[in-house]
Amino acid sequence: MAVRDRLLAVFVAVLWGLNFIAIHATLGQFPPMFAGALRFLLIAIPTIFLVPRPKVQLRYLLGYGLGFGTAQFAFLFVAMHLGMPTGLASLVLQAAAPFTVLLGAVLLRERVSGRQLTGILLAVAGMTAIAWQQSGHAALVPLLLTVLAALSWAFANLCMRRAEPDNPLRFTLWMSVVPPLPMLALSFTFEGPAAGWRSLTTLGTPTGLIGLAGLAYVVVIGTVVGSGIWSTLMRRNPAGVVAPFSLLVPVVGLTASFFVLGEVPTVLTLVASAVVIGGVLLGSLRPKPAAEVESGGDVVLLGR
Repeated sequence: MAVRDRLLAVFVAVLWGLNFIAIHATLGQFPPMFAGALRFLLIAIPTIFLVPRPKVQLRYLLGYGLGFGTAQFAFLFVAMHLGMPTGLASLVLQAAAPFTVLLGAVLLRERVSGRQLTGILLAVAGMTAIAWQQSGHAALVPLLLTVLAALSWAFANLCMRRAEPDNPLRFTLWMSVVPPLPMLALSFTFEGPAAGWRSLTTLGTPTGLIGLAGLAYVVVIGTVVGSGIWSTLMRRNPAGVVAPFSLLVPVVGLTASFFVLGEVPTVLTLVASAVVIGGVLLGSLRPKPAAEVESGGDVVLLGR
């Protein structure tokens, strides 16, 4: 992997880590499910008119859109709205990688190696320690919602595998067409039809401007720029070389939340976080035959 590509991979990890700060700012202005609908609607409209539709089966595109877009961000945004620490959210979402391995074994009959199983157990142990600590701070429900977001992402990963898109970025952009209507329906049902409208009428306030800036970052920087660079790196390099850089996302997220939001992790959280990241890396990467590695084999570690 060229030095330029390594620097780009680190750059994307930084963009995605800061994405959680932007989400925090967005949720300060918009109700969580309405914010999710806006995020994908702003991507879906230009995508329909400017991006050719990927040549994949519709059911896999719908499955990825509902799993990655609707379910993941509904759970994540509500969790952060209810008090899930921003930095910790960036870490817990990494559970999507070992979840993908387990679901692949159960649903797709993929073989799980001993190293993968060890990594999954390490990640579970770290998550358990974090859950135990969060339960002492009455924050267990947001944590569980974030775990469900990671599980939703894992289901979406299986849909992407079965879809086998020739252009992952185009597939990701078209996935954004799926979530807006379900997210709006959820918003109307649980947040009320007036909640979203009220958030739009106060965009000129300081909080509104910050929320707009956060939403713009999530849409333009986190999704279009970050995913575009990441897809390019995946095409130019073996996936097993690029994918581990996504483990820098929670490191950036935890660090940024400390400096920007004043979230101070405990020693137990830091230790458990290191265990989770190590477990995710060990459980997600599997040895490949030489020919497959050269062609960029399948790895489930994904970024934001």
